[in-house]
Amino acid sequence: MDNFSYIDLASEFIKAKGKPFEGVCKVSEIVLDATLAEKYGKAEGKYVTLETDVLTEYDEKDHFRLATALSHRLSALIADKRKILVVGLGNGNMTADSLGAETCKLIEVGENVKTVCPDVECNTGVDSFDVISGVVSRINPTAVVAIDSLSAASTVRLCRVIQMCDAGITPGSGVSNHRRKLSFYSLGVPVVSIGVPLVVYASTIIRDAGGDDDGYESMIVTPKDIDYLVRSSASVIARAINAL
Repeated sequence: MDNFSYIDLASEFIKAKGKPFEGVCKVSEIVLDATLAEKYGKAEGKYVTLETDVLTEYDEKDHFRLATALSHRLSALIADKRKILVVGLGNGNMTADSLGAETCKLIEVGENVKTVCPDVECNTGVDSFDVISGVVSRINPTAVVAIDSLSAASTVRLCRVIQMCDAGITPGSGVSNHRRKLSFYSLGVPVVSIGVPLVVYASTIIRDAGGDDDGYESMIVTPKDIDYLVRSSASVIARAINAL
């Protein structure tokens, strides 16, 4: 089997034709059944991809339209919206890994929407899964929406894709730092993940340029304007969740 362990985007190993939405994105859907899930080492489920350039070039109207498209597809993945727990995964102290935390800052919390940012174990000494499972058992949400930064297999996809999945998420999988998986089977409630690719392995860039990537397997690269890209992505995702 090919090594797909470092690829977070389903659209990078299975091609699907996207359908345009109001000129701001192309929406495609991939369903991994048991056979495909085993082949690619991914979870069974539905993967919805929005390909867009809107996140890299700020335009208020385009951001609103993209958030509308995202909210529409997100709504279809969440059967029961009575009480949603939004989980901001990642390390808020590292810009490229702060998408979850930055999004949670913009969420309109209330009776039907709660947020939690468990941080990472190296900062807190507590596994993020333990924090999340504790909150879930306490407030009994009808669904969990987990937000995290993803890794891409190509620089052209950095901050140009939003991926949603109803199969849950394994925090840290894109940077080979796997934690316990967040899913219906581990938390007892449906888990939908939302992510944006914000990092790429240096070895990928070197290989694409025809160079020798030996010794660069663990080095991760982010765009120079990562601060803006995280804020832009967080704004669109938060708007989409607030519109549910």
